[in-house]
Amino acid sequence: MSMSTMTSDAAPTLERAQSISRRILASAWAMPSFRVGLFVFLAMLLVSAIYPELSSISATKMVVKDKFIPPLFLGEKWTWLHPLGTDQLGRDMLLRCLIGLRYSLLIGVVTVALVFLIGCGLGLLAGFKGGWWDTVIMRITDAQLSIPMIILAITILGVTKPEVHTIIIVLALSGWPLYARVARSAAVTERGKEYVRGLRVLGAGDWRILLLYAAPNILPPIAFVAVLDVARMMIFEAILGFLGLGIQPPTPSFGSIISDSRKYLINAWWIATSPGVFLALALTSINLMGSALEKARNKIYGGA
Repeated sequence: MSMSTMTSDAAPTLERAQSISRRILASAWAMPSFRVGLFVFLAMLLVSAIYPELSSISATKMVVKDKFIPPLFLGEKWTWLHPLGTDQLGRDMLLRCLIGLRYSLLIGVVTVALVFLIGCGLGLLAGFKGGWWDTVIMRITDAQLSIPMIILAITILGVTKPEVHTIIIVLALSGWPLYARVARSAAVTERGKEYVRGLRVLGAGDWRILLLYAAPNILPPIAFVAVLDVARMMIFEAILGFLGLGIQPPTPSFGSIISDSRKYLINAWWIATSPGVFLALALTSINLMGSALEKARNKIYGGA
């Protein structure tokens, strides 16, 4: 039997994986929670991307005479120019929150993408190849899992310059072991299936089987659940900003805004509340989507 015959025989496996992915997405879309989360997420994404570019106001320029202006319809000095009011230095809170949201989403999405690629790549390699590959990768994973993620991030960022790319790399290097564990477990199960044995008998190498046939079966379910991790990374970014190890001033971030506003909680509560509300909305929308995708995945795999 030729390699072309082998490929045609394995094609149904690839098509089945793609079909399952489409069924999971369709099942999730049928849930109202997924649609609500998606629409809220897209709305916040578009506003954070467009409004700061169109606004004539600076998010970092200090205007002391405009300090502590309250949000619309609250207090006596409110103005349409600053819908969410201003902070202790007269900077527009809406603009600062949107820029903070932009960086938070950027760090969350890119970090999860890197974590997924690194963790799943190493996990697939360990589970599919076995032997010393498995031993070395899993021992490194065990060692890193023994160190809490936030502690490792704080330690590294404490001795380096906290910039956007640095934060992304640190969070990605801190979070990959969990994905490696899940991917490795799935790869061990997959390598024992009949189609893998058949491909090996026909002469296909491990790398070809892993990349072309096993990975499409293993990765989509993990990717759907990874959506939930975007919210977790956004929380970590806010924690680092609150500790002074996130995006550095004058660039606004959720953590730094909340940290700077602690002393004004009584007289100017909106300075801390505004970024908290934006962060809560973003996290809720992501969790709604991720939860719906996880339920759809469990439903499809339970009935597949």
